[in-house]
Amino acid sequence: MSTLDQLLNGFVTVFTGENLLLALVGCVLGMLVGILPGFGPAAAVAILLPVTFTLGPIPAIIMLAAILYGASYGGTITAVLLNVPGETSSVATTLDGYQMAKRGRAGAALTIAAIGSFIGCIVGLAGFVVAAPLSRFALEFGAAEFFALTILGLSLVIGLAGKSMIKAMISAMIGLAVGLVGIDPLQGVPRFTFGQAPLLDGLNFIAVVMGIFGVSELLSTVDHSSRFGRVMPVGRIWPTKQDFRRSVGPILRGAPLGFFFGLLPGSPGAATSFASYAIEKAVSKRKSEFGKGAIEGVAGPETANNSLAIAGMIPLFTLGIPTSATTAILMGAFIINGLLPGPLLFQDHPEVPWAIIASMFIGNVILLILNIPLVRVWILFLKTPFPVLYAIVFGFMILGAYTLDNNVFNIGVLLAFGVLGYLLRKLDVPLAPMALTIVLGPLMESNLRRALSISRGDLSVFVTSPIALSLIIAAVLAIGGTLAFRFWSRRRASLAASAAA
Repeated sequence: MSTLDQLLNGFVTVFTGENLLLALVGCVLGMLVGILPGFGPAAAVAILLPVTFTLGPIPAIIMLAAILYGASYGGTITAVLLNVPGETSSVATTLDGYQMAKRGRAGAALTIAAIGSFIGCIVGLAGFVVAAPLSRFALEFGAAEFFALTILGLSLVIGLAGKSMIKAMISAMIGLAVGLVGIDPLQGVPRFTFGQAPLLDGLNFIAVVMGIFGVSELLSTVDHSSRFGRVMPVGRIWPTKQDFRRSVGPILRGAPLGFFFGLLPGSPGAATSFASYAIEKAVSKRKSEFGKGAIEGVAGPETANNSLAIAGMIPLFTLGIPTSATTAILMGAFIINGLLPGPLLFQDHPEVPWAIIASMFIGNVILLILNIPLVRVWILFLKTPFPVLYAIVFGFMILGAYTLDNNVFNIGVLLAFGVLGYLLRKLDVPLAPMALTIVLGPLMESNLRRALSISRGDLSVFVTSPIALSLIIAAVLAIGGTLAFRFWSRRRASLAASAAA
């Protein structure tokens, strides 16, 4: 069956009452998550993971994916109206979006952002459809190749996550230790259980990620969430013809930029949006307007953000490698439903990935409808006391953790990892490497041991395979390149400071 036929079948699957309803629910929840400053999509997806027990894999993942790209839309609203980015990827939008709002042009900024976001997502989906058939080449991968692939993914995340590679490695080591708790999959003996029976099955993945992302988000933001300024008026919704003309170039440049960054594991949305902003300022003939309400400073970054959100799922679906904390949690949703993302997913269960890809297009149409005409409705949520909202969310997290196994132990896991996540945030330790190693750690271990078992302990299996060797070299270059770049940046800053003195 051709790619087009599979995509059309995916649309047929999505156009059912349940799937359409869950796409709408996911989009609405994603918007709300984006509006709540500090409460990111990773936390929301983690909280709703227990829903996957009652829904099938396709409906559940449609809803969870909609939360991911819906949050990018919602984060724009607070960035423009409050000068507070709902998502880190919306930080660059505050520079000109809020200035437009102060001049009574918030409606035009939000509309251009929504249109740019929609186009960025369409570009990301087009790349998704093109890249999906390429996953069949990964069917040639054996244990050694998959081990090398996980090493590359973790190397890229460690290299790109946070300002300190040491802190990123600490985060990854914590996640690796968490993923190894339970019964050894090959020898069948307990490890890291300390004689505790509840740990024999390992730490519940959902409780852990709800804690490190959900509870820690609440602890980090609840003290500051009610200290925002006055919500700016929306004004006229529809942009002028000049706004559209000035936005075409930034949108066309932002979409491929975001798509490229989305393919890189650990690529942060904030870096992508600022890269787009810098490009638009560099090529603009109106440089003096940037920071004072330039429409280009909204169109480019918002388009790049949403293209990145879609492209970030491509490595997960085609290779089984999550590129961010949220996609790592999505991978957990697949595993819970007995599916493993990667090339075998397209071969054995093609209806699942193609239905989800089709739902992304439908979801972005829904978001375009929700974002522009109903923007004044979303403003009402900004007037709700955030402590009230966070108290409700925390109650749902406690209930969700308990209902996983009807076990109070999971509540303890939730709270313990919530405190751990909060402390790591305080120490500026990135959480994404931890989430990725919790998921990838067992896969990395099993493929390493399988490869060594097949080769009878001969380590040369990782260098005699051209694919595995290439991936390992790429991992080394990723770490080495990051170290070299940071060293050069510090040296250049030191020389600049010496020259200024």
